[in-house]
Amino acid sequence: MLEVKGLSATYGKHRALDGASLQVAPGEIAVILGTNGAGKSTLLKSIAGICEGRVSGSVTMSGEPLLGLPPHKVVERGVALVPEGRGIFGDLSVRDNLMLGANPERAREDQAQAYDRLISLFPKLEERANQIARTMSGGEQQMVAIGRAMMSNPVILMLDEPSLGLSPLLSKELFQNLKAVRAAGLGILLVEQNARLSLGIADRGYLLENGEILREDRAEVLRNDPAVQAAYLGGSGTKNRPTPAAVPRPAPVIPRGKSNSSISAAAISGVDMTALLARASARPIRRPAPRTITLEGPARASPARALTQNDRLRTALAQIEDAARQARAPARPGPAHAALPPLRPSIRDRASASGSARMEAVAPPSPAPAQPGKVQVWRRRPGSAEFDKEM
Repeated sequence: MLEVKGLSATYGKHRALDGASLQVAPGEIAVILGTNGAGKSTLLKSIAGICEGRVSGSVTMSGEPLLGLPPHKVVERGVALVPEGRGIFGDLSVRDNLMLGANPERAREDQAQAYDRLISLFPKLEERANQIARTMSGGEQQMVAIGRAMMSNPVILMLDEPSLGLSPLLSKELFQNLKAVRAAGLGILLVEQNARLSLGIADRGYLLENGEILREDRAEVLRNDPAVQAAYLGGSGTKNRPTPAAVPRPAPVIPRGKSNSSISAAAISGVDMTALLARASARPIRRPAPRTITLEGPARASPARALTQNDRLRTALAQIEDAARQARAPARPGPAHAALPPLRPSIRDRASASGSARMEAVAPPSPAPAQPGKVQVWRRRPGSAEFDKEM
């Protein structure tokens, strides 16, 4: 049995672990639950002999002290660690990674038996024995890391966040494999943030907070505890939970002095905005009456100036299309190919003697007939009503 009593670890002046105590027996799974920074990884590293901080307390395996031993001696005592991030050798094959785990003296004599036992638990490792480890999926690489640790013939297997980076489906498959490892007689000390899955396969659980073990109990008791559910399982359970229809909708509370831009319109008004928009889209669209543009001065008497914007746009587009069509047409003699009139009259600002300004329509002179198949371009002289032919 692995026994930890009063284990503390400090990094400089920071105390990451404060008097933690726990025990794990072969054939059981004990899970450590806690938030980020609670000291879970430090606890496993202190047991494995790879903690960089100053460690004190008592760690024994079957009565033999482990604290202060180098990491390879801890493995020789029967405690193996699967670190966070797997730590496999990506450029080696699966078989080579597994055989590296059989390096301790306690595993060399029974290497063949340990490999056969591992393959019986994880048949996929035999199928991928010659595959390069880094080409495998995340779940398969985690399987290689667990298999490598099991090849050292441990009594207690410690895993640090084994489901990190795995999909929900692969995580569920991984935890089913851990149940098979427990059935093989190994003890498992598991650090995992997925409290729901870990408590589903564990026998006992420990709650670690700010470096201290706050509570120890059976996994079933912790899983049904409302406080544990609220802290680690994301809710207060489903028992006696009122139906959504029975829960009144609370009025939105907008803090004084703060904008309510982050609150949805449906929450403020209490109206289903989707249904409201659907009803509005079914109504006919009322378009505003066209706006008429008129000019002051002599141009006001001209009926051509009392045009709407849409009429002016349509007229201009029709003239452009007609000009393009005539330009593309084959050359034919006759007056039909005379130069096109300007698209719209020129407008010139003329200041009166009093300094006021008015708009006056000035029409350009009638240009000479254009050559067949050509378009003439006339440009008004700056500051004058006269026009010059450009091309």
